[in-house]
Amino acid sequence: MKITILTVGKIKEKYLKDAIAEYSKRLGKYSKLEIIEVADEKTVENASEAEEENVRTKEAERLLKYIKEDAYLITLEINGKQLSSEEFAERIEMLGVRGVSHIIFVIGGSIGLGQEVIEKSDYALSFSRMTFPHQLMRVILLEQIYRSFRIIRGEPYHK
Repeated sequence: MKITILTVGKIKEKYLKDAIAEYSKRLGKYSKLEIIEVADEKTVENASEAEEENVRTKEAERLLKYIKEDAYLITLEINGKQLSSEEFAERIEMLGVRGVSHIIFVIGGSIGLGQEVIEKSDYALSFSRMTFPHQLMRVILLEQIYRSFRIIRGEPYHK
């Protein structure tokens, strides 16, 4: 199975880059992993709703270029469905059983995803009702994908 993490913005912090590299290496045992970063749009402080919508639209245009029609698209959204690690693993396993060979996870920018991307989503996933920095979400997502493959294979994992 191929996993693509499609994300807005670059990682600048070394500790996050190190964590991403570690989980990317671990995931190599289970799947082909690709991480695609698109440029984020500058957001002014105290932006109006119209200005924020314009930012989300521009970022969405960049993201949409990498969304393949034959892939299963999972968007990370605050209002998405919350799953346990076991339920997340079941979903990934079920997709594989159904013949899905490519899953794309989309992490939006600091003010979320554009409507154009949300409308293409096959599944909206939320890790929490709390807000996390989108750079940190990449690490959390990679860890949970890795944990899912361990669960699917019946390998030990930290509970």
